[in-house]
Amino acid sequence: MSKTIAGFSKLSKEQKIDWLANTHFVNQKEAKAILKQYWNTNDKLQKLHDEFIENTITNYYLPLGVAPNFLINNKLYTIPMAIEESSVVAAASKAAKFWLDRGGFKTEVISTTKIGQVHFIYKGDFNKLEQYFQHIKSALFEDTKSITANMEKRGGGILDIELRNKTEDIENYYQLHASFETLDAMGANFINSCLEQFAKTFKANALEFELFTAEEKDIDIIMSILSNYVPNCIVKAEVSCHVDELSENNKISGKAFAEKFVQAVSIAEKEPYRAVTHNKGIMNGIDAVVLATGNDFRAIEACVHAYASRNGQYSSLTHAKIENDIFRFWIEIPLALGTVGGLTSLHPLVKLGLELLDKPSAKELMQIVAVAGLAQNFAALRSLTTTGIQQGHMKMHLMNILNQFEATDTEKKRLVEHFKTNTVTHSAVVEALNNLR
Repeated sequence: MSKTIAGFSKLSKEQKIDWLANTHFVNQKEAKAILKQYWNTNDKLQKLHDEFIENTITNYYLPLGVAPNFLINNKLYTIPMAIEESSVVAAASKAAKFWLDRGGFKTEVISTTKIGQVHFIYKGDFNKLEQYFQHIKSALFEDTKSITANMEKRGGGILDIELRNKTEDIENYYQLHASFETLDAMGANFINSCLEQFAKTFKANALEFELFTAEEKDIDIIMSILSNYVPNCIVKAEVSCHVDELSENNKISGKAFAEKFVQAVSIAEKEPYRAVTHNKGIMNGIDAVVLATGNDFRAIEACVHAYASRNGQYSSLTHAKIENDIFRFWIEIPLALGTVGGLTSLHPLVKLGLELLDKPSAKELMQIVAVAGLAQNFAALRSLTTTGIQQGHMKMHLMNILNQFEATDTEKKRLVEHFKTNTVTHSAVVEALNNLR
């Protein structure tokens, strides 16, 4: 049977599934059953999910967990986290509990500016283009009034528009570089609508600008689009305490732990191979909360990693130091988030997650998400510099291995008890399960 098909998008969901099962799967009945078992029994809710994207055939579930005991600026939070990776929620919860008794997390939003650009080609005198930009700039604002009116009522809108000469990079290439404040909205649709109007106004009025030659009037708009790189939409989160307060056991003193911890962060600041894994751990916490609150984790990931490379080498997003026996650990990170619009008003679990967080503003959500990343990183570095990462991670992974081999409830109970005092590895679990059987 051919694997190509015309008009697939016009088929019903049942027809799509029938074609997929008949074309791609050996056991067609089993494939159909798996796809359908993840349908929501509530038809209205399923229809809502079906309409989020195109060509939907079923739902793809991720576990939704919570990490309690987060004290942020003296307010307690229970943070929702949607993620499939073992130990992430447990690690965040453990870090939250650790810092709960040491003053909690302190956060501040440093800036919230977002960026959009109109990219265009102009073949002419740059001095004339500058004069034209100054001539047309007020019209760029004026022609977007219908788009910006509601945003401006709430205190947001277009902050500024600049003309940027990029001809050193690409011949005849220029930008309109615009900055925006979008308040509680992530703002992608708002920004893109403004940019497209800028482009129309900029191109149309060039035809009437008397200083331009015929060729110079022909401004070629390449594209108008927001940037997911937001280096001026920054939030900071921090923890600190006396080094003596860091000791939880007799195996290592608080000061020795702090020194080792700072060295581990320093390595991630200088060594890209380590920094990537270090920052991936931070994103374990961040992505989980971003997903649970209906935000765009791909945009967050792209921006964060670009930011980590802003000085010419990929580096750690977190930093640590000891001064006068005070240990400080902090993160400064760009996060463009929204609490209105998109899935935040559509997905029932997203709405529940935001209510769990006491219906935060976008600024408050930035702070919560940054704290989740910092907590995750603290937990990972504490394990790495003391017991090693595998001890805790593999114990959390134990249940996944047992489920992979279809262990019964009795087998799970006995093996969980067995591995309380034995090292968890995949081979060790398989061997113990075979011995038990």
